[in-house]
This record gives sequence, C-alpha cells and structure tokens, in this order.
Amino acid sequence: MLLREMMRAKIHGITVTAKNLHYTGSLGIDAHLLDAAGMLHNEKVQVVNLANGERMETYAIRAPAGSGHCVLNGGMALKGNEGDRLLVITYAYCDEETARALQSRVIVVDPGSNLQFESRPS
Repeated sequence: MLLREMMRAKIHGITVTAKNLHYTGSLGIDAHLLDAAGMLHNEKVQVVNLANGERMETYAIRAPAGSGHCVLNGGMALKGNEGDRLLVITYAYCDEETARALQSRVIVVDPGSNLQFESRPS
C-alpha cells in the first residue's frame, strides 16, 4: 500500500523565549499551543528557524500551560537565539484517500506573547 507523508499540524511563528544547552534535548512549547495543534508530549517535530533557515528534528515537550515558553534545549540551543521565530511541524503517514481528505491544523501564534493564536485550515 502506498502511503503519503502529509503535514498534520503546524505551529507558525512561535518566538524562542530561552535556550538551555545543558538539557538532554527537545523543544519545550507552552502546553496550550501543543493542545491547540493536537501535538503530543514527546511527538517528533520538524523545526524551521525563520531567522537563519535552520531545519531540525527533535521532539516536543510540554512547557507550563500559559507560560508562553518556547525553549531550545540540548543541541537545539545551538540552532537559534532568543527572539527567533519558528515553524513547528508534525507529519502523518496516510493512505491516498485519507491524504486527500486531510484537514491539517495550522496555529498562527502572536509573536509578542506566544499566548494568543489563531487556528486556520491549511
């Protein structure tokens, strides 16, 4: 069976609030944003840094809800700086019928707070 890898969800424009090189790795994101995007704790994510073009893969972890946190941890801390804006994307493998009907979630984040967002269809 042919499977297509499709964008399932994206958090668009989240701003990096901190870096922690001496952490075991990952990307900490405010739990409200993860929930809005339908992303799970420890789910694999692709991260695109809009400031420098870096593309990375890691896993998402839940930062405290309402904190507005977006923290580059471990090796990710070398790929960006506080104030950089990111895209955080998850994908799913789908059969042809599911792929054609997929309604991806796109959460557009207010870069000033990382707390307000707008959900848009892709």
